[in-house]
Amino acid sequence: MKTISRDVSYDAIIKARENISGTVRRTELLPVSASLFGEKSGIFIKTESFQRTGSFKIRGAYNKLLSLSPEERSRGVVAASAGNHAQGVALAASLLGIKATIVMAMGASPVKVEATRAYGAEVVLHGKNFDEAYSRALELTSERGACFIHPFDDTKIIEGQGTIALEIFEDMPDCGMIVAPIGGGGLISGIATAAKAINPSCLVVGVEPASAPCMQRAVALGEPKTLDSATTIADGTAIKRAGELTSAICRKLVDDIVLVSEEEIAETMLTLMERMKLVAEGAGALSLAALLSGRLSAKGKTALILSGGNVETGLLGRILEKGLFSAGRRCRFEVELEDSPSALASLLELISREGAGIVSLSHRRVAERQDIGRVKVFLTLETRGVTHADRLEKEMSRLF
Repeated sequence: MKTISRDVSYDAIIKARENISGTVRRTELLPVSASLFGEKSGIFIKTESFQRTGSFKIRGAYNKLLSLSPEERSRGVVAASAGNHAQGVALAASLLGIKATIVMAMGASPVKVEATRAYGAEVVLHGKNFDEAYSRALELTSERGACFIHPFDDTKIIEGQGTIALEIFEDMPDCGMIVAPIGGGGLISGIATAAKAINPSCLVVGVEPASAPCMQRAVALGEPKTLDSATTIADGTAIKRAGELTSAICRKLVDDIVLVSEEEIAETMLTLMERMKLVAEGAGALSLAALLSGRLSAKGKTALILSGGNVETGLLGRILEKGLFSAGRRCRFEVELEDSPSALASLLELISREGAGIVSLSHRRVAERQDIGRVKVFLTLETRGVTHADRLEKEMSRLF
């Protein structure tokens, strides 16, 4: 299937805003907690997690489906998605009375799968990743004579996503930087097109997981190349190949693309929950992660796109646990003691004195290469951070 080749225009984004008005929510710009960057940092979060379906994707999906002719609508639509595009297309199709079939990978979030079904779409689970689901979606499109709704490499999709920038500049006319996550590039392509038309000096920066840098690679090489793998907790950005159209726009309009680690993503999700009471999926945390990690510095009034908040409860728990360990606020220790009640009591006294909390404790008396009369104690402790954990480790080493 060929990518639509015509240019994305600012006027078309204005038109998209008219198209989706009344259906798509106008989301808030919230100031980042003063505890993160100071009282007057000028950094704000665009809360697309509060959007209908829990992500920005409804913007592009609704704008695209509105553009279909009556004949095209009658044939139905097919899409492939990791979850958020699925829900956006499903809801848009339901509102417009269009039959929708969504292909999702076998490992897709159960929450996103069920939400997509709840909006009335047929869900087909196929393949191990987005790329395999995408291939099956193209096959179904051909078999059924339906219209394929690309998740990012389509002008109508891009123009719908670009309406985010219009809202940002309405709320913050002196915006000097917009930071957005990148998967296939539809979101940042629309934002960059609108932002550069409104204020050419506004910086537009993209953020990708270091384990899935498809757009950074495409921009550096001058064309999209397929990654060997794209595994990340930011599943909405687990794309192996950037779009043809989106990569061309990014090369022209995006000022920089930075990469963040899995640990930094997890820590940022934890920070958003604790400091701002915002639930972000992995992709939604990327923009703030770039600043918290120091890989990017704000320029004047800065808008960070929190692209979505659709994350399965079980996965969220595991990610937050990873964030606690990454931040040094939960640590595992292995201590060898004399096998006596007093030695264990001394260890517990040390932990209490240092103000750490015990999450779990177990001990093993008999083990290979362990002296008789010695016992190993395995601890998981809650600490106040890396410095506190280091002090605990030094005290344990000194005493035991």
